[in-house]
Amino acid sequence: MEIKRFLKDICQAPGVSGYEHHVAKIIKAAFCCYADEVRQDRLGNVVFYKKGAGEDGRRPRLLLAAHMDEIGLMVTKMEDDGNLRFATVGGIDPRTIVGQEIVLYGREILPGVIGAKPPHLTDEKERSKGHKTEDLYLDLALPAEKVKELVRPGDLAVIQREPMELAGGALCAKALDDRAGVAVLLCCLDELERLRHVTDIFAVATVQEEVGVRGATVATYGVVPDIGVAVDVAHGDMPGVPDYETAPLGKGPVITVGPNIHPKISAELIRLAREYRIPYHLDTAPGATGTDARAIQVTRGGIPTGLVSVPLRYMHTSVELVETEDIKLAGRLLAAFAARLDAAFVEGLTCF
Repeated sequence: MEIKRFLKDICQAPGVSGYEHHVAKIIKAAFCCYADEVRQDRLGNVVFYKKGAGEDGRRPRLLLAAHMDEIGLMVTKMEDDGNLRFATVGGIDPRTIVGQEIVLYGREILPGVIGAKPPHLTDEKERSKGHKTEDLYLDLALPAEKVKELVRPGDLAVIQREPMELAGGALCAKALDDRAGVAVLLCCLDELERLRHVTDIFAVATVQEEVGVRGATVATYGVVPDIGVAVDVAHGDMPGVPDYETAPLGKGPVITVGPNIHPKISAELIRLAREYRIPYHLDTAPGATGTDARAIQVTRGGIPTGLVSVPLRYMHTSVELVETEDIKLAGRLLAAFAARLDAAFVEGLTCF
């Protein structure tokens, strides 16, 4: 399994929230050899089931969830000159998209740009202000009549960015939030090929996380797990951001603690990281996390939940950056957790 090749493939694929079918096909193809069953629910979540070695009816059920959707753009209106107004799908900072190339999925796949007036044509007051989404356009450089023929309101666009491997080995791409988490699930399942586990494992590539953790809600309700662990990204260290709000890249995954997280699950993840000498960092979340863990925890009668994350720089931009070593280490940690999980641990979660 070549994790960088897999990441490049899935990051290049479009998969805006609610329209994840393109990237889902690639994920299915990569995961199917590790799963005993593969299914896709009505919302689009892809569920990979790996049967445990325990007795029927007595095997705990572990849900591992990472979202495959990405942020994007949606056409809202066409102006008389053929330029397109748009809204954002998920959290996009308009300062980061000016001057970017896009691919629009209309009646045809259309290249375009998000342009802005050059500084030569703006006054000092304009240059001192940030751009607002409502002031920006998608420019396909086509005649208005051709745009009318090929584009409709509701059509989607994504930022066009080829994945790039930096000199030190780090990977830069769009949509690493949270395709890096999907890669962690793949590493985990690969590691479990060499380990015995009594637990039934459900590795789920979820949909619509960026617009309200909807996929995780549906997936958790369908799987009915005893324990859930969300896999996402955390802010990596970068200039101008305090150390206590970030984690260093290349030095292991992040384990979250807080009310969204069951204390015995975070404690066990920490214990296993120490036992297996997997470097890790702690993140404190005093409220609900902005991840699938938020949905998993409060589905059905409540699910004991954990959160493991990959440090990532420049979140929600087209140049998100990760170290693949962190992905591999996170996969090892989750595999160790799955292999150690048994009915006694699950029963002990009800006692604080």
